[in-house]
Amino acid sequence: MAEKVGFIGLGIMGKPMAKNLMEAGYDLVVHNRSPKKAEELAGEGATTAGSPREVAEGCDVVITMLPDSPEVEEVLAGEVGVFEGVREGALIVDMSTISPVVTENLAARAKERGASLLDAPVSGGDVGAIEGTLSIMVGGEGSDFERARPLFDVMGKTVTHVGPSGAGQVTKAANQIVVALTIEAVSEALVLGSAGGVPPEKILDVLGGGLAGNKVMEVKREKFLSHTFDPGFRAELHHKDLRIALAAGREYGVALPVTAVVDQMLLTMKQKGWGGEDHSALLKIIEDQSGHEIS
Repeated sequence: MAEKVGFIGLGIMGKPMAKNLMEAGYDLVVHNRSPKKAEELAGEGATTAGSPREVAEGCDVVITMLPDSPEVEEVLAGEVGVFEGVREGALIVDMSTISPVVTENLAARAKERGASLLDAPVSGGDVGAIEGTLSIMVGGEGSDFERARPLFDVMGKTVTHVGPSGAGQVTKAANQIVVALTIEAVSEALVLGSAGGVPPEKILDVLGGGLAGNKVMEVKREKFLSHTFDPGFRAELHHKDLRIALAAGREYGVALPVTAVVDQMLLTMKQKGWGGEDHSALLKIIEDQSGHEIS
């Protein structure tokens, strides 16, 4: 008999992930801080719950997809949180991107309740969430990973058990460093090329065919060229992720000098009111500093 699955957090990423599970035949119980999104899925066959506790009371597996550590702590450990209703032997799968230290603490608290917790942050943005092609990096017990594997296979294409509790979040921090620094590098290349008289689309075509080729140029191409930065992943959330990475660097004694620079650029985006735009809008910071817009 298939396990009943709860899904909490139906934002840009969470909603399409939940829909993919429903389309795969899973019976979902959903909850969202803004009820409208949960009601939309209810219209497609999901059951809505009034609180995280209510989700946990009715489910064998509870998935969370939330913005940051405080939201995950509130949803899991708050007054009407998952821990208040979690079943003995239940599995909690946190697919948010949060602090590894917070993850380890929550995993220990779940164990005290007779449940297990996996940290399973994702990469791939809204496109990956919609298409079910996310990269999922999982920390926790191997047996729990195997139990959740069928769910992961619906939502993602690359699913990897990377180590014990917290390891998924450390891996995600590394991922977010590479993505942020790549967006910044592509932005510099586009502005330099454009200022020198080379059309931006030609820059992307040529760089994409050589060693400089990368997924950012492929996935974010139209956003760069059109200057339409509707959020697939908001810049303010990527700023949060680099904060986590920098904190991990301090914890482990690792130098992250260029990460610190891009962190400040993302902060500048927030101060300019661009934090709600897609993280590829980092291009605008280079344009602003250069006095040249590629379009």
